[in-house]
Amino acid sequence: TAMEIETQVTKANKRVANFMFGAQKLMLEEFVFLGNEFLDRAKTEVHLFSEFVSKMAGAHSVKDIRTMYEECGKHQLEFIRRDCDRMFKNGERVIGAASNLFKNHPLN
Repeated sequence: TAMEIETQVTKANKRVANFMFGAQKLMLEEFVFLGNEFLDRAKTEVHLFSEFVSKMAGAHSVKDIRTMYEECGKHQLEFIRRDCDRMFKNGERVIGAASNLFKNHPLN
């Protein structure tokens, strides 16, 4: 009947609207995440660079310079590891959120 068709169309429209709002929310969350990541990365890079400059200024021998490079290299590697961990966790979150969007997709 016409009433059943109208009800099905209304439900389909609601599912499409929910999907679109969910996709917009996911994109907005990603923009916020990326903005925060850029700021955090810039702050950390500036900190690491100023630490490098400070240690370089305090180095008075080849041994001091070698020690400084080793320490700064370790800090840089630790930063890269943390950065990769954050990106991996964010990737998992995005995949989960996108998967939830498609679970409720109008064609399902």
